[in-house]
Amino acid sequence: MAHAYHHALSSARTWGGTADEYMALHQWIDGSKAITADFRHRALRHHAEGIFLLETLYGVTLTLSTGRVVPVRLIGEQHVREDLGFIPGFADWVRCIRPEPWMGRAQPLPHGVDPGDGG
Repeated sequence: MAHAYHHALSSARTWGGTADEYMALHQWIDGSKAITADFRHRALRHHAEGIFLLETLYGVTLTLSTGRVVPVRLIGEQHVREDLGFIPGFADWVRCIRPEPWMGRAQPLPHGVDPGDGG
């Protein structure tokens, strides 16, 4: 799906209520489009951990204007399945990242800095 609104419409068809009641959740999942506007944005939140983070941020359930209570995790799972066809783990995304030399370059710590003190 191309837009959070279409995901919200799908959620309303599935669980009732209105698209507006789901918009914030779907906008958060797709908020990574602010970083990169192509499909790679999905690596940030379109996976199992991203769905659990959605639940942490928005609560375990969403209570609709109809009084129906919907688990937020199910809404997140629906979004990811609609975009990818399944729910990957973050590790699935990481395996697809081609390592570049700059990614593993470590700089020596300044003299006297304890690596365990946070920095």
